Amino acid sequence: MISLNPKDLSTGKLHSYLLSAVAPRPIAFASTIDAKGQPNLSPFSFFNVFSANPPILIFSPARRGRDNTTKHTLHNVEATKEVVINVVNYDIVQQMSLSSTEYPEGVNEFDKAGLTMLKSDKVKPFRVAESPVQFECKVNEIMYLGKEGGAGNLVICEVLKLHITEEVLNEDETINQEALDLVARAGGSYYSRAKKGFFEIPKPLQKLGIGVDGMPENVRNSMILTGNNLGMLANVEALPSQGEVDKFIDEVSQRYPDIKTASHRKKHKLAQNYLSYGDVESAWKLLLS
Repeated sequence: MISLNPKDLSTGKLHSYLLSAVAPRPIAFASTIDAKGQPNLSPFSFFNVFSANPPILIFSPARRGRDNTTKHTLHNVEATKEVVINVVNYDIVQQMSLSSTEYPEGVNEFDKAGLTMLKSDKVKPFRVAESPVQFECKVNEIMYLGKEGGAGNLVICEVLKLHITEEVLNEDETINQEALDLVARAGGSYYSRAKKGFFEIPKPLQKLGIGVDGMPENVRNSMILTGNNLGMLANVEALPSQGEVDKFIDEVSQRYPDIKTASHRKKHKLAQNYLSYGDVESAWKLLLS
């Protein structure tokens, strides 16, 4: 066994140990608005429930380790003292991951991730309509744990109203954990699906992905592609060129002779198959043909 003094480790190394060892961690998909009323959406895995009476949730938008800057979510809860915490199930995990991209201030991550804004009853921030459980909260207190990169900022939230989709409820109105199908965060690129175990999602691009709102309409509004499919497709810096698309179609036409005249539906199903293997580039070339 190795024994380590935290003060002897770089913040990045210590951060890696902490996140890999204290795992899996639930995800707070935090919806806020800024002082001008502009929406923001971002996930945080420093999160849990700490009290039932009063109902208290705490999450921490930590200071960035690389440059000691703070996040839009922290600025927003400081300004408005309100937040909606949405839980993350497997159906929206790719879109959630995409929303963690550091888009500039004022960019609406709901649009980028292809998620639906749902008006709240008690607070101004919007709920994520696709999330199976949503907590409308007031911010009681913010505890600042330090001034250096990596320091946490504990946002202590009191639940004013919660919303639970009927699809995850048992007949006695308890939550069915298997139907809820939550995901949690672990170290590196690892996540954990509560009922199936670990899987990986590549971290979003440092160079900004195009987002769901940057997709062609027939892809964005597909009746075949899932939210997770869209989340994967949106995490590209640019779409393939027409020359790249044409070359790809010529190659795959040997396997699919009717691909050039195939319907959107068939192309979307084939693209979905490529995505199941993580081949986003080929999926895009097929969708743009």
